[in-house]
Amino acid sequence: MTYLIALCDDETAELDKTEELLNTYGNKHPDLDLMIERFESAGELLYMMEERAYAPDFIFMDIFMPGQDGTSECLGMEAAKRLSTMGSRTKLFFLTTSREYALEAYDVNAVQYLIKPVTEDKITGVLDRFVAETERERKKYILLKSEGRIVRMAVKDIVYCEAQGKTQCIYLADEGKYLVHMTLTELYEMLSGFREFVRVGVSYIMNLEHIDSLTAQEIALDNRRKIYLPRGTYSCLREQYFEYYCQNG
Repeated sequence: MTYLIALCDDETAELDKTEELLNTYGNKHPDLDLMIERFESAGELLYMMEERAYAPDFIFMDIFMPGQDGTSECLGMEAAKRLSTMGSRTKLFFLTTSREYALEAYDVNAVQYLIKPVTEDKITGVLDRFVAETERERKKYILLKSEGRIVRMAVKDIVYCEAQGKTQCIYLADEGKYLVHMTLTELYEMLSGFREFVRVGVSYIMNLEHIDSLTAQEIALDNRRKIYLPRGTYSCLREQYFEYYCQNG
């Protein structure tokens, strides 16, 4: 399993130490692929998340980092507040030499407050717990590479997927969409573990949860879109739709 991990600290030596601890953990867990990105300011990290759709699973962030004028400011806490208002699901771990902001850290949804120097045992305990928790959560998400970046999509938000040559277009409930370079068969293999997804002809994968109504000619979706059914697919889709809703009450 792949995990995107962001390290944010203004001191290179601290970034090195944390990255070394994470690499040690990764070496002991070869089933995990830890993709680590380093940031020397909170502003740089926030820019990547807000403007470049960077969505790390975990952030290890120092609370105390200097501001642009070189003065000491609690910029990690301010960044955490921004993440909270963004609705970020990223798990945030504060790294600091002070316990002063421990209670406030939990107010901004930080999941752990680690006092420096952080030891291998401490990192191991934290990652063991939250990797296991994330594994449970990920059963409801998929990770895909779209236009040069890794995107995590909630399965429930995927309305349908449409083949466009060698590219697949994934349409979401919020009317957003992503293009992924893979075959429709490869994409369906990723989604087939979720009972709500069915293959419709050679061009579509549909999420049955988002179908409002179905006729022999078209599918009406809950995002107001309509899909014209490929020839010969209605009977099979009707049975799948009926069976799914019978089994799910």
